[in-house]
Amino acid sequence: MRVLATAGHVDHGKSALVRALTGMEPDRHEEERRRGLTLDLGFVWTRLGADGEHLAFVDVPGHERFVATMLAGVGPVPAVLFVVAADQGWQPQSQEHLAVLDALGVRHAVLAVTRGDLADPEPVRADAVQRLAATSLGTVPSVAVSAVTGAGLDELRRELALLAEELPVPAADADLRLWLDRAFTVRGHGTVVTGTLGAGTLRVGDRLVTGGGPAVLRVRGLQSLREERTEVSGVARVAVNVHGPAVGDLRRGQVLLTPDRWLHTDVIDARITGEPVADLPRSLTLHLGTAAVPVTVRPLGEDIARLTLHRTLPLRIGDRAVLREPGGSRVPRGVTVLDVRPPRLTRRGAARARAAELAHLTGRPDGAAELRRRKLIRRADLLAMGAPPPAEPVTGDWLADETYWTALRDRLASEVSRHAREHPLEPGLPAEAARHLLGLPDRTLVDALARATPRLRSSQGRLYGADTLRPTLPPPVRAAVDAVRRDLARTPFRAPEADRLARLGLTRKALAAAVSAGALLRIADGIVLLPGADAEAADVLRRLPQPFTPSEARRALDTTRRVAVPLLEHLDDQGHTERVDDQRRRCRTGPRSGGGWESNPPARDPRAPRC
Repeated sequence: MRVLATAGHVDHGKSALVRALTGMEPDRHEEERRRGLTLDLGFVWTRLGADGEHLAFVDVPGHERFVATMLAGVGPVPAVLFVVAADQGWQPQSQEHLAVLDALGVRHAVLAVTRGDLADPEPVRADAVQRLAATSLGTVPSVAVSAVTGAGLDELRRELALLAEELPVPAADADLRLWLDRAFTVRGHGTVVTGTLGAGTLRVGDRLVTGGGPAVLRVRGLQSLREERTEVSGVARVAVNVHGPAVGDLRRGQVLLTPDRWLHTDVIDARITGEPVADLPRSLTLHLGTAAVPVTVRPLGEDIARLTLHRTLPLRIGDRAVLREPGGSRVPRGVTVLDVRPPRLTRRGAARARAAELAHLTGRPDGAAELRRRKLIRRADLLAMGAPPPAEPVTGDWLADETYWTALRDRLASEVSRHAREHPLEPGLPAEAARHLLGLPDRTLVDALARATPRLRSSQGRLYGADTLRPTLPPPVRAAVDAVRRDLARTPFRAPEADRLARLGLTRKALAAAVSAGALLRIADGIVLLPGADAEAADVLRRLPQPFTPSEARRALDTTRRVAVPLLEHLDDQGHTERVDDQRRRCRTGPRSGGGWESNPPARDPRAPRC
């Protein structure tokens, strides 16, 4: 199916012409037929040739009071049948409709000069062709017709068939965005909405969301050209029977969407055609699809403005819209969306800098350019903006500009080194602190950077340089640790008391650094022994009669209960010993299920019992 809209001044015969082409009545309301005046959108269709495809018409009103309705009909369609009456010639609404089409960037049209039976159509045709040629429509084919006598209708049908062949075929797998032009209730079926499906495929059973919230609607039925369908691909006129919690709020100007594929925004940066944006009123109406939303205009540059919408819309880079002043005293202005997620402008001169940044953009979605400008962005968000991802994610769903990613790696390595120099007792930079230092939105990006940097290592949520995996003990701490080691060399299992550690200046942080450096072994809070003391204790306990009590272990190890109890618990955790009952333990003959062998175990007979 191909879909065209009509355009032209009121009472120039648009409805009569499509009635003659299709044999169908486009005016839906009795008042429209009584007055001979289109007040709302009408929809009719015909087949191009015996076996040709269908051509549908969205018939729009031509009166100046209904330009907003005209925009709702023209907005979603790619081509137009422009109508000018031979007996009246070019009129004010002819010009405004043409300005709207030019603002939307419509490039496909056929000119029909009606009422050729009442006046010579040639002067009007020549004038209209010249006017259309100065817009986005360019030079268009033109036909003089009469809906009364039928003259020229066959030629017009041929031109429309040629136009239909030239129209681009939209992607059937595109994300769906159906702007609604009608919503009504059918007894026995519920809510039905209609619209022009510009791209994508709509199927019975689909789940859709509205632009106004997360509520999900289900497609219960589908019609196109009054025929029941199980699926319809754009471009097509569709009537959709929907069911769900939000159906009562559906009306013209709302939209049905593929879930999770569209970005809803109420602030956009855009290029505005026509007069300098500084001369525009602060308050205008933005027309896009069938929606009409009040906006506030903030000029950024000569033709660049920031538009703040009074409600969110699902927009993408490259969308075309119209800015219009209610009442129509100014020529409608075209809008090309450049950015649907613009940065805040808070500093002096930020607007001017932003205009310079956007000056070279055309509105054509460019994933690589967007990634360069944004540096980091989720893949789903880039797709929702309408830009294809230029590369694979660096982690999860995150895309990163290659140059920026390399700079982040260098900065992370530098921050890790700086932290190690400033905190020799705790050289590992916490990953969360690294995230804040680099201004990253997600912790997983820090982990990905660490994996991508050969000279960095990650351990227990901290980042270390290759030469700072263990803390560097300052001379005073090293001297204190050496004193403890000398004490333990004489009595391996008599851990120094808290007051001894305090006199040596070994704080909790210093002890933790000594343990991390491999100079001491932590058994419990405030209890340290020499590295390997646990294996040595296991060898001592292995020589005891099995099982043994904590008192027997304490005497065998020549230590105190303060050390013996946590040491035995440590040996339990390491898989050296196990409890027999509340009072006794024994050496294990092998590793417990899920337990681990000690690091670097001494070589021995594997058949010997193991503590």
